[in-house]
Amino acid sequence: MNRHPDDRPSHALVADLERTLGDPGAAGGPFSHAETVEHEERGALPPGAVDLIRSWGFARYLVPEEFGGGLRNLEQLVLLTRSLARRNLTVAVMFGSALLGVNPVWLWGDEEQRARVAQGLLGGDLACFAVSEPDHGSDLGTNETTAVPDGDGYLLTGEKWPVGNATRGRFLTVYAAVEGAGPSLLLVDKQALPPGSWDNHPFVRTVGLRGHDLSGITFRDTKVPAGALLGRPGGGLTGILQVLQITRTAIGALSIGTMDSVLRIALRHARERVLYGQEIYRIPVIRRHLVRSHLDLLIAECVTLPVARSLSVAPSRLSLWSSVVKYLVPTLGEEVVQEAGRVLGARGYLREGVAGGVFQKLQRDHAIASVFEGTTHVNLHSIASQLPAVARVADRPAPGADTLLRRLFDWSDEAPVWQPSGRALRLTNASEDEITRGWGPAVAEARLIAERQVPAAEADALRKVLDAWSARRAAFYTRIAAESLDPATTDGQDRATEHCVHHAAASCLYTWLYSFAEERATAPGTGWLVLVLQRLLRRLDPTAEPDESLPPWLEELMFARLDGPEYFSLQAVKAAAAAAG
Repeated sequence: MNRHPDDRPSHALVADLERTLGDPGAAGGPFSHAETVEHEERGALPPGAVDLIRSWGFARYLVPEEFGGGLRNLEQLVLLTRSLARRNLTVAVMFGSALLGVNPVWLWGDEEQRARVAQGLLGGDLACFAVSEPDHGSDLGTNETTAVPDGDGYLLTGEKWPVGNATRGRFLTVYAAVEGAGPSLLLVDKQALPPGSWDNHPFVRTVGLRGHDLSGITFRDTKVPAGALLGRPGGGLTGILQVLQITRTAIGALSIGTMDSVLRIALRHARERVLYGQEIYRIPVIRRHLVRSHLDLLIAECVTLPVARSLSVAPSRLSLWSSVVKYLVPTLGEEVVQEAGRVLGARGYLREGVAGGVFQKLQRDHAIASVFEGTTHVNLHSIASQLPAVARVADRPAPGADTLLRRLFDWSDEAPVWQPSGRALRLTNASEDEITRGWGPAVAEARLIAERQVPAAEADALRKVLDAWSARRAAFYTRIAAESLDPATTDGQDRATEHCVHHAAASCLYTWLYSFAEERATAPGTGWLVLVLQRLLRRLDPTAEPDESLPPWLEELMFARLDGPEYFSLQAVKAAAAAAG
């Protein structure tokens, strides 16, 4: 008896999608680099790309299991999106825009709304989040779109632009000022709108994501039913801020997928390109670019996946943690793209040649990751506004922290099934941040493990880097707790930036503690942690001297994953460590 794909673990599901989409470096197929570049040059998607994704059933994972789909949890969707994004970011963003458009329905919709939207998505329809307006952008407090009561419904008037999937999408979550209630969210179904009372705008020409439907829509006294309201009347602004927490986290998948692709392209080029009588990979500075990129990808994974799990485990923490992901992971992605460009040299500037010229597309496409769902500055402001409360309790044990951290960072179990509820999300974490507050106990445990289980060289290096981190951390949070912090200042933004790096360091340490228990007695099983902590420390202290040598196991790992179907990932590190043991 064949098992339903939804019954399989997430990694098995991803492996099936990988087989369906094929090797992007090979010739042929709508997701090959050659096909992607050829049609992207014309501002189009490769013929058959969207059909292939739909026939595989990707849309099922935009609909929670509770409402008849296949979506178990956000971690599952992040892993699937990573697979899609490493081939064609434009297609990934199309489905990501649909997710943003329907999440308000899953969180606050009534039974009829959820059933109708679920049926539409499973049947191939798209959705969008119609919030932005031409003159206001991310200023959500200013909203000129209005909904005036009219009989058994509302008359909707206003313009939303730019909006992903505004033209192709059937369903729209529209942010409008409802007369007598205030800013609210409305579910609009184009199929039910009176003809002639609305129209779509032409697609906007963009630097990247060519072929994506970035357009707009204008309503002119468009009649929508009273049942269009999503959630509490007047709760629109709060709803937007909450729903963005989910997609901010999911954006990490776009960056990690891009990192995988550009690192793979650069590493293969470094092996094939011969200069001065040798592969350019043998040039020390080239190897350094590649190793740093690989470590940054591992860091991004350590940061993204636990926060994705938190939607099922601790959704009230997302107000802070999602902004950390949204700032740090696209930033790491941008840097990995730059490092890969340095390896490619002049070849990285060409729209043909290496990997079919896809590098320039990846470079242009990924630039949007730090912009949508709140720009870098918007997310740093959100983090900075919460930092004083976190800093005041930074060294106090968080009740139940060990249990929560284990649920977030232990890979031995699948993430729990997400049960959508808008009531579970919060606008602020208050002082609750188990990830940074758990640093002290985690370091103490790591020291004991290093003494008893870890090879001498790795144990010594681990103790040194943990000491450096602990000293820096203590000074950082003590200063914030003692001083006032204005989130709007450059100092506030800088402090938020550093907090994100402390969050990342702690996330790497917990991943090692909870998911590498069987492997940490080997060189790769602990060596990866030392390397990523050294790499992160250098982000805060340029004088910190990371180990620039390339351990043999890391080199072997990179080349093994280059020629195989597996990702560059911590799962690969774990497998290498298990083999070494």
